[in-house]
Amino acid sequence: MQKAIQLTLHSDLKKSRLTTDHIIITLYFLIYLIIGISMLIRQPFGNPPDEINRYLIPQYIAEHGTLPNGYDESIRIPGYGFSYAFQPIFPYMVQGYAMRLMQCFTNSEAALLYTARGVNLIFGLITALFVLLLSKKWFSDKRWQYLFAFLVTFLPQSIFLHTYVNTDSCCMMSIAIMLYGLTLGLKDHFSVSSSVVLSIGIILCALSYYNAYGFILSCILLFFANYLSLHSLRLIFDWKSFLKKGAFISVLVLLGIAWWFVRSYLLYDGDFLGLKSRDICASLYAIPSLHPDTRATWQSQGYSMPDMLLQSDFINLSILSFIGIYGPMTITTSLWVYRFYKLLFPIGILLCVILNPRHADTKKLLPDTLYRERPAFRIFYHCNMVFCILMPCFLSAYYSYTTDYQPQGRYLLPALIPVCYYCIRGLQKFWVLLSARLQKRRKKKPVNAAVLDRCFTGFCVLLCIAIVCCLFVTVYGYAFPYYDTNPV
Repeated sequence: MQKAIQLTLHSDLKKSRLTTDHIIITLYFLIYLIIGISMLIRQPFGNPPDEINRYLIPQYIAEHGTLPNGYDESIRIPGYGFSYAFQPIFPYMVQGYAMRLMQCFTNSEAALLYTARGVNLIFGLITALFVLLLSKKWFSDKRWQYLFAFLVTFLPQSIFLHTYVNTDSCCMMSIAIMLYGLTLGLKDHFSVSSSVVLSIGIILCALSYYNAYGFILSCILLFFANYLSLHSLRLIFDWKSFLKKGAFISVLVLLGIAWWFVRSYLLYDGDFLGLKSRDICASLYAIPSLHPDTRATWQSQGYSMPDMLLQSDFINLSILSFIGIYGPMTITTSLWVYRFYKLLFPIGILLCVILNPRHADTKKLLPDTLYRERPAFRIFYHCNMVFCILMPCFLSAYYSYTTDYQPQGRYLLPALIPVCYYCIRGLQKFWVLLSARLQKRRKKKPVNAAVLDRCFTGFCVLLCIAIVCCLFVTVYGYAFPYYDTNPV
């Protein structure tokens, strides 16, 4: 009888958890869609950063049904003299052909613009899905999983990327897919399914945004390291598995991306990346004040990069716009939103770095440490993730220093997922160590484990609510009033 009661209670508890999970996941995607669709519709055309110039390419594809040459006058950016068509344009292709399909039903300019933006909204939805899937692989406790997913998806600047025409949205999607495929592959020794997922992520990244190529390099390095092991003080490399599975992934990736780089090679006299041709185009058609040879930059004026970082507002603006500045760097949010994230990210990452569970019983409470059974590989893995965080920061600073001073946080967003992982991991370490200490107090009465668990649940719920509130304040409290008073 007692066993039957216990089984019934266990079954009811399991159903309750499933219901709670369904509610949270539904709210997660519903909040994304509500914010995303409302932003997509309410933003005036030309208000998001550089959307007018980016929209020229999907507009060209919708009109002609073909891909443009980077030198084509109709897509060149006025003043700057070059176009975005020299770089990978896969997101613009999807937007352009979606617009071309929409033209079968209507020629409304608003409908075509919303169609192009809607492609990025879908990219963002897929990103949110893979972030949620990734959280389940990186954290065992569902509360940390949801906290991680909410932090990544609902950062004000993160969701903003998915509401206007750009390539950043596809880039973020590709990173989430890559990291998920890599995580699966490192656990199942790169089965066919995980290799396909990883390959899709690499293809999408290669065809969307050069700034995120650090993730591709890290995937290659970690794939290589996965087949390296140490036995009896001897390094052993599994060449057979490496070549077999590496060849499979390489073939898939080449089938997905080779056409673009071959096309660029043929169009631009061997310049398969298109970067040199873009500079040549700018030198031919740019106005004097924006010409690459005469343009005033920190470098051309004789300053060093540390001078730019210390004497300008580059760092401050990059941090603020990483959190959330909408429009052409004009729509700021509440000071408390910036303070919240300026505390959350540094504190979480600092706790992740300095806290180290030394006791075996405490380590058992932290089952989420990636690749604990392979200490050397774990260190190499985290070195790669730190590299993926630092690379976009360096590229953004280097571009502002040498080419065009643009301290925009959207250039740093490829680092968002690993940054959020280390932030949540730090909070997790702190909570587990605090709980272990409170339960083992000798002089005073130990705190009941059930009470601590309820406190932990409340903490995660409050933090998720705070993240969503910061997003709602930014969108409905600051962005929408700005659009009403400043129509384009």
